[in-house]
Amino acid sequence: MKKSTLKKIILLITQQYASIGGQAVIEGVMMRSPNAFVVAVRKPDGAIRLRRDQWFGLSNKLAVLKKPFLRGVLVLIETMANGVVSLNYSANIAMDEENKKEALKKGMTEAEYEKDKKSKEKVGFATFVSIAFSFAFGIGLFVFLPHALTALIEKFSGAKWDLQSWQFHAIDGTIKAFIFLTYIWLISFLPDIKKVFQYHGAEHKSISTFEAGEELTIENARRHPTFHPRCGTTFIFFLMFVSIILFAVIFAIVPIGVNAPVVVKHLYAMLFKVALTLPIAGISYELIKFVGKDPNSTLGKVLSYPGRLLQKLTTREPDDRQLEIALASIKAVLFLEEKYNLKEAKEKTITVDEIDFSLLSDIENSNFKLKDFLEG
Repeated sequence: MKKSTLKKIILLITQQYASIGGQAVIEGVMMRSPNAFVVAVRKPDGAIRLRRDQWFGLSNKLAVLKKPFLRGVLVLIETMANGVVSLNYSANIAMDEENKKEALKKGMTEAEYEKDKKSKEKVGFATFVSIAFSFAFGIGLFVFLPHALTALIEKFSGAKWDLQSWQFHAIDGTIKAFIFLTYIWLISFLPDIKKVFQYHGAEHKSISTFEAGEELTIENARRHPTFHPRCGTTFIFFLMFVSIILFAVIFAIVPIGVNAPVVVKHLYAMLFKVALTLPIAGISYELIKFVGKDPNSTLGKVLSYPGRLLQKLTTREPDDRQLEIALASIKAVLFLEEKYNLKEAKEKTITVDEIDFSLLSDIENSNFKLKDFLEG
């Protein structure tokens, strides 16, 4: 019995999965393999536009950033950078004429408009400024606001618990989850967001098709669920879950602002929580990787169940045209990886290009399989 349990643990620890992931964007899907970065968008004329590029991130230059817990922080930053670039690009493609008219009305020339448009499609200074603002907004909404509301509840309810009690952080986490769920529920009524959620489902189906070793066709992708265990929505659940536990433990040990005035004490506590954001991201990433190794095990199902429920909010069943876009994006990253042997590249060897296709069948196929993208 003990040997059998030990074998299962060893198998779970050593099991691997495909290091390919993506994100839904406006009228399209961004897909990233370890070394390629593609955005596929449905143009207003119905054609498939592919923006293809090599991904040569910091982990390619600094191997230490691939280590457990550090890699989660890097992935979070890179994902945000990729997301900003992909969303800007997809918006430029899907709403190009409308955006151009608005820019010309404001006095920009066509040349200035095109230059500004292209600058937003690169990972540069503007990208990280956008990430900084997004991060600040997220900290305000999911750290400062829940903490402040919990402190007010404590004060006006006459409760005796304080920062050192687990009750404070449990209520803080509950408020945080309520804000997140309410936000997702409200934006789900927007027509454009409904489409993004459909593309999110299409992205999951296309990755599942590849991981199942099936040909990347609409017929095969259609059969797969919109749920995927390594989704960013599941990652958000782990962020909230880990933060509740970590805050409850650390604040019970570290007496933050014990002798300070009430307002100052809570300000110290909130800043301390901000400092813990990146370690929480690192732990959450390791958890989602652990679940991704064996999502069909009992433990995997239990850990991924809250994420499965959350994904019911952030994914919708896609139509065939949306599946076509998602499959185009994953076919393109596989093709780039194989054609340019990007796994062995010691530097950035290819530059971004854009190409249009009429049909999914026109996009070059790759011979790469799941075994070529396994990650421990």
